[in-house]
Amino acid sequence: MSTLVFSTRALPARDQREAWCAWFDPVFGLDFSGEPLNSGFAAESIVWQAGGAAFSRVSAPRLRAVRKAVHIRRDPTDHWVIGLGVQTSRISLEGGRLVVPAGQPFILSLGEPSESEREADERLHLYLPRDRFASLAPELDRVRGRGIEGAPGRLLADYLRLLADAMPRLTEDERVRMPEAISAMVAACVAPTAARIADAAAQSDLTRLERVRQVIRRRLGSATLTPATLCREVGMSRSQLYRLLEGEGGVTHYIQRHRLRASYAALTDPRDDRPVAAIAEACGFHEPSTFSRTFRRAYGVSPSDARAAARAGSAPGPRLSPAMGAETRSLRACLQGL
Repeated sequence: MSTLVFSTRALPARDQREAWCAWFDPVFGLDFSGEPLNSGFAAESIVWQAGGAAFSRVSAPRLRAVRKAVHIRRDPTDHWVIGLGVQTSRISLEGGRLVVPAGQPFILSLGEPSESEREADERLHLYLPRDRFASLAPELDRVRGRGIEGAPGRLLADYLRLLADAMPRLTEDERVRMPEAISAMVAACVAPTAARIADAAAQSDLTRLERVRQVIRRRLGSATLTPATLCREVGMSRSQLYRLLEGEGGVTHYIQRHRLRASYAALTDPRDDRPVAAIAEACGFHEPSTFSRTFRRAYGVSPSDARAAARAGSAPGPRLSPAMGAETRSLRACLQGL
């Protein structure tokens, strides 16, 4: 089982907290002190197993999670965890208290006691078993209990977000090959050397490419979306940007491809009743004739014909809807399977 989903959202509100506690027991204990006993706790955990590692995205209300000596005795898992939250995290460790700003990755070991307090948040967690990632042991143990700051921290945060975006679409074969790529990227961020940075170059490029893609999506309809704009917003030089997108056909082609894909998706969405010209402008094509010509060259039909074909019966592709197997009903079972 490589994709696991656990959600309390379909449960009665009175049962949600108990179900969420059961999912994390005995890896973590959850403390809801101060919260009304019958208040709901709508939360979801998605875990992807990837060739010996595990990656999770957790959306949950405010909580306090503890891993005390009693939890470690019951569950001696000592994986490293690289976390990233949208909100500030306050973590108490044996060596002191760690305050991690929003958007900064941090590294903990499940082999050590910890207490974490956070507001409602969406968090990413990368679980790295010691046996599978033994080559990283010295570096990860050196920085455990710390946040990763500066440029390495920003790069690692972007990489975790990239994994969250990519994991649902990866094939089983691609997931099996992930540990090598993860090792190279984590090593380059927590203990950067020239050799490790070179080993992680491909992963670094994927992370930078994701940043470029996010800027393009955010500013898709802007007439000022240019190579200069991208350089400024992603923080790289013109030569770096052109090298990064050389394999994608160049900067201008890459932007245009995203605009065409967005326009095609809108035109073939039966719920989108905007005029063709409005869709074109929203996707960055401000000249209708240019849009029509470019669209036909890419897809072999005019925008109007594409919309008509979709409305004549073309259905969207199936959505990924992973289900949790009956044999995996807790985070502990998932981590033990790594």
